[in-house]
Amino acid sequence: MTIFRFPAIKARQSDQHTVVSFAALASELQQFAFIERVARDSGGRLSGFQRPQIAGHIREIRDYLEKSEAILPNPIVVAFTSGIEIEEADEFGRCVVRISSHDGPPGFVVDGQQRLSALSQLPDKDFQVFISGVVCEDDAELRRQFVLINNTRPLPKSLIYELLPTVGGLPRRLGDRAFAAELAARLNFDGSSSLKGMIHQHTNPAGIIRDTAIQRVVMNSVTDGVMREMIREPNGEDLCFQVIEQFYAAVKYVFKDDWKNHTPKTSRLVHGAGIMALGYVMEVLALLDGARTWQAFSKGLACLVGRTAWTSGEWEFGPDDHRHWKSVQNVNRDIVTLAQYLITIVRADAKARRAALTEPPDGSPEAP
Repeated sequence: MTIFRFPAIKARQSDQHTVVSFAALASELQQFAFIERVARDSGGRLSGFQRPQIAGHIREIRDYLEKSEAILPNPIVVAFTSGIEIEEADEFGRCVVRISSHDGPPGFVVDGQQRLSALSQLPDKDFQVFISGVVCEDDAELRRQFVLINNTRPLPKSLIYELLPTVGGLPRRLGDRAFAAELAARLNFDGSSSLKGMIHQHTNPAGIIRDTAIQRVVMNSVTDGVMREMIREPNGEDLCFQVIEQFYAAVKYVFKDDWKNHTPKTSRLVHGAGIMALGYVMEVLALLDGARTWQAFSKGLACLVGRTAWTSGEWEFGPDDHRHWKSVQNVNRDIVTLAQYLITIVRADAKARRAALTEPPDGSPEAP
């Protein structure tokens, strides 16, 4: 059994958490802490939380650390749920930290993974680094601390959002997005989803549709759309999944030539602007037609065929507003303009279809 012993300083911070600071050799750190990268298993279940390595960044850090004058004052943050013991601190916060690696490294690197990766590439130099150790109650608390610590740092927001469904006790601004992130992941990994494998996430880098675009569609719907009532049902999450999955199945069917084998660079249909603008169309069809299935959504989308410029031509937004198809960008102004254009056509078609249903077969006036 390997037990590491370090003199440390215990900080007076949170009553719910223990935070200590100490110095350790890089070779020791690699024995009691590891990097758990974010991934999903075959069933789509999330594990880990760290983003992929950035080779160029690691190489730059390594090249710097090889110099004799190199210093690394920023600590590496390591969280523990077990395998660590801390002596009672004296009046100055001085204590001793004991870490056991008998069952493998007990620590998880929360912040500093690129620095640790660079340190591991220095076989001829065992660099001593500062460690900030955080003792967490369980894995859920560990994930929560990771999100809160890194949310103010330059980590990709999409990685933070992908982790949100696994974390509780978050600030409101993050908690509101958790359901949208969970639904986006389900759309990406559920075998019955029309968007399976198509959403770009850190655990699915081959996806072409940005997860943040799908999350925006969900968040808008939960706030002001069809999902607002659905989510309150006992099976609300399933209902929300079904309505958005069926809608984009209809989009794929109606605009198959603009969807299949395209990327955001070749088609605005799978571009963030198109995905989010069509989200508003979903709301209109769900409200006016009561659409819930791909067949019903397809009927409502049919009026747009021949009047879009997803992959070529021009958008005719108005008498004095003709734009090249590529000019529509993923900015709020363009998304709103595109959404209003599509919704105007869809609303007019829905109104015409309703009028046709109430008109007598022979065209004669209705009886008073």
